[in-house]
Amino acid sequence: MTRIQKQVSLCAYGILWPMAHRALVVLVLVLLAIVGCDKQTSTIGTLEKVWGRRGVSDGRFQKPRAMAIDRQDRLYIVDMTARIQVFDPDGNFIRAWQTPVHENGRPTGLSIDREGNLAVADTHYNQVLFYSPAGELLRKIGYGHGPGPGELGLVTDVVEDSAGNYYVSEYGELDRVTKFTHDGQYVLQWGEHGEEPGQFSRPQGLEIDDQDRVWVADSANHRIQVFDSQGKLLFLWGEEGPGLGHLEYPYNLVLDGQGHVYVCELGNCRIQKFSLEGQSLGAWGTAGDAEGQLNRPWALARDSQGRIHVLDTENHRVQRVRM
Repeated sequence: MTRIQKQVSLCAYGILWPMAHRALVVLVLVLLAIVGCDKQTSTIGTLEKVWGRRGVSDGRFQKPRAMAIDRQDRLYIVDMTARIQVFDPDGNFIRAWQTPVHENGRPTGLSIDREGNLAVADTHYNQVLFYSPAGELLRKIGYGHGPGPGELGLVTDVVEDSAGNYYVSEYGELDRVTKFTHDGQYVLQWGEHGEEPGQFSRPQGLEIDDQDRVWVADSANHRIQVFDSQGKLLFLWGEEGPGLGHLEYPYNLVLDGQGHVYVCELGNCRIQKFSLEGQSLGAWGTAGDAEGQLNRPWALARDSQGRIHVLDTENHRVQRVRM
């Protein structure tokens, strides 16, 4: 039974309530279900800037899906047009380019590697593309489509460790993480579809910490899992729900290097701050389209000043928050 169904059942149980009161409660619950995100009062963070709007011209978005930030705090954003746009921290457009092909689908993950190049999880083409900051295609990783070693399914994200190895998450035929050397040679893989520890259900976002541990936003399992560089599960935390400390489709995460994890929740329409052990330290954002509200956010990035940039996907914009 879903959470909404449980709430409606509890309301229906109160047969002594006045009929009008019961009807009003049910109506509110139905409206929440339609919105698709649970309301959650902001408890941390100060909104600094909102920028972007829907469109296809330079500086506008069509459902932006992934975001990365480089050492100069330039933001790289890809949307449903498969166009990668580059902005300064205040949202001023710098440049744009298109991925080579996108008829099958669009990228869903971006990161900056140690050389300052942009790594693109080219989801529906089963590969990782590497671009210079100016948009020059440099190389690719992936042995083609399939379940075998070095082959890839629907790629969701890619990150690099301190030794230059890349970790690529995917779903589809297999929900797993694959490790490659810096020049794209297969090393190992781990994970499969499921709900048990070490298994995944759409691992959507990756992050590497200063110990080279691999953090995975295991989105459809509503949890965070952490592995060593050999794929050994170290710990996990999170469970489905709307309250603080719960998660609802975590799609992306960032570490601040100061003992905190920021998680972007597509389902709860918020950014939640955690300790490394999974204790909630507060949340920012509620469901809606007003400033300070979010509609199915997909990604976030942390700049050199510690500000969090939130990709407010269904509102076709970016919001910058001081946490």
